[in-house]
Amino acid sequence: MKNDLQYNFLAPRQIVFGWGRRCEAGKLGRTLGGRAFLISGLPDEVAPPVMREICGALKEENIEVVVAGTISHEPEVDDVDRVAAELRERNPGQGDFMLAVGGGAAVDLAKATAAMATNTESPTVKDYLENVGRDLKLGNQPLPVLAMPTTAGTGAEATKNAVISSYDPPFKKSLRDDRMMPRIALVDPELTVTVPPEVTAASGMDAITQLIESYISRKAQPIPQALCVQGLRMAVPAIAEAVENGASRPAREAMSHAALLSGMALANSGLGMAHGVAPALGTHCHVPHGTACALMLPTALRINSSVCREELARLAHVVLEESCESPEEAVEAWIAKIEGLCERVGTPRRLSDIGVKAEQIPALVKSSRGSSMSGNPVELSDEDLTITLESLL
Repeated sequence: MKNDLQYNFLAPRQIVFGWGRRCEAGKLGRTLGGRAFLISGLPDEVAPPVMREICGALKEENIEVVVAGTISHEPEVDDVDRVAAELRERNPGQGDFMLAVGGGAAVDLAKATAAMATNTESPTVKDYLENVGRDLKLGNQPLPVLAMPTTAGTGAEATKNAVISSYDPPFKKSLRDDRMMPRIALVDPELTVTVPPEVTAASGMDAITQLIESYISRKAQPIPQALCVQGLRMAVPAIAEAVENGASRPAREAMSHAALLSGMALANSGLGMAHGVAPALGTHCHVPHGTACALMLPTALRINSSVCREELARLAHVVLEESCESPEEAVEAWIAKIEGLCERVGTPRRLSDIGVKAEQIPALVKSSRGSSMSGNPVELSDEDLTITLESLL
């Protein structure tokens, strides 16, 4: 962290956290408006009872519920443009808000459409994304967002951006504006109980990756660093239990809280190499985001350990409560712990395990140069990144 202590800190205006607190959706929604545009990311087998309960709570407060869209994949340009166009036909404005119920994909779609519904300089979100379109800025205030995450991973309920993908041409970029931060984050860990083990593992490792990368980022700030420590102290002991025993209330609560903290951390401190490469793996190789982060995290730690020895050693002491004779030994203990977690929860360890081919490496390197990579403590040339990715095949 820099010696000249200056920073800003952005977070949801209100955070409501707790087991079963989805029942408060109506009262919380009423503070935002009288018409809710609903984006659902729940799988078909669990959606009906959850949506009945949430919509019932909204209707008790005389809130009109309009189903704006459903999503089962990471949001793409066409998804945002289609939903936003439909919302504009309903003349959104004062008294309207977006309600996202689902994983990071649903929350990001809600945030993006909240922005696009009120900004009409271009009909496509592509023109507002970083480094791919016309670089338009949001002139009008987005609709307020009430975010209800049903996975514990991205922390999208506490970030100011929405990640949007395209596969032709391939890119994964952010729509970003401080005003896109959800007005209310309603985090009910009970909603994550039905998440299957594989998704629990990938999303949980995404949260852990965000906490670590925000902690060591070259843009690291004091409040996010404190949140990262707290989040890691909760997530590292809990993730295996959440994967192996999905009904474990303590594990689900710990992971949901850690994911929330990871969102606030990355929104204010940025990320690093693992999150730099992950979008490239998503767009070129269709690798789920959390899986990509988990695969890249141990390598990112080893690369950055040369300049982040003190920070990583501190994590080993505080999170693992390891008593090591030297900082180098503590760093090795930390990296070994993360590798052990990846092994235990079953995330892939090599690029070849997820179908990446050698001939795809140049495209992956080119597509890894986003905002996340700019926060990586070690400056990596294209040649450095090429060698690193080739070593993981």
